[in-house]
Amino acid sequence: MTYLANKTQPMHINPIFNPGGDDRIENRSIWFGNTTNLMQLNDVRYQWATGLYQQMRENFWIPQKLDITQDVTDYSNLTSEERYAYDGILSYLTFLDSVQTCNIPHLKNSITAPEISVCMAEQLSQEAMHNQSYQYIIETIIPNEKRSNVYEFWRRDKVLAERCEFIAKIYQQYVDQPTSENYFVSLLADYLLEGLYFYNGFIFFYNLASRMLMPGSADIFKMINRDELSHVRLYQKILPEAMATFTHSNEQIYEMFDTAVQHECRWTNHIVGNSILGITDTSTEQYTKYLANIRLRAIGLNPLYTEEKYQKSPYTHLERFSDTKKEAFTKANFFEASVTSYVMSSGVTGWDEI
Repeated sequence: MTYLANKTQPMHINPIFNPGGDDRIENRSIWFGNTTNLMQLNDVRYQWATGLYQQMRENFWIPQKLDITQDVTDYSNLTSEERYAYDGILSYLTFLDSVQTCNIPHLKNSITAPEISVCMAEQLSQEAMHNQSYQYIIETIIPNEKRSNVYEFWRRDKVLAERCEFIAKIYQQYVDQPTSENYFVSLLADYLLEGLYFYNGFIFFYNLASRMLMPGSADIFKMINRDELSHVRLYQKILPEAMATFTHSNEQIYEMFDTAVQHECRWTNHIVGNSILGITDTSTEQYTKYLANIRLRAIGLNPLYTEEKYQKSPYTHLERFSDTKKEAFTKANFFEASVTSYVMSSGVTGWDEI
């Protein structure tokens, strides 16, 4: 079904139950379909969603099962710059997953393909569990007198406050004015958050682990990393469909990507800068622009940053710290977000599309 939504057209919100709907596979679409809103998953149009959902479910983990006792001692032995970055990045990542928990339902409410709706429901569950992970870290590792400072780091740090406000404002624009144009922008902003904003933070924790510091934190973040890559894959599948459905321009997409890169570099250079061994302003810029290029290619667009240095990552030596294969979990390439090996139950299909 071909459909092009006008920019000012209000987004359709699914009713709780639509008895007059038609759930036949040939009539399904991601948006603007006529679904009954019943989860009929025995026969689906978007086969890739079946495998992705199974993989997301099999990624289930419990943060309290991971041992972070060594980190309690390590935290006190960090340099003041490392502790400052640790606290600030932890606060930032808490914000990212918190705002996702609030935003995803608004995007999901207009999805009319049940196989994709369940993927977004699982994403929502994982974002909430990530916040539980951050709480576990803060309440276990951070001294009692400093915990409120971590939770409210954004209140005291002007750069982080502006970063949070910028991200939230884009989401809020759709909530306040639920047009198809604002929906597309919110969807793209979601992809930027899932595909760009977390990773300088992950790199910081993997950097510490490479120096035998805070290994428990790194273990938790590589599990979160694995979950986030499944979310990246979800939006890498949805966005090309959205680009064919919603009125937009590629220039708009490139502008949003470039703005996101500038904001991410500004924040990372502020909280990490050149004060952490192995991370510099230059490597942050190179990595962030490299990652943006990867995410653009994945949705069928040309790279935005064409210089040779932005075609490779400065942190390939840290990739092994995101590897969960030794625990028999999904192994995904940290930078490309492409699944290279995985543990699946027999009879599960849909991965060929991914």
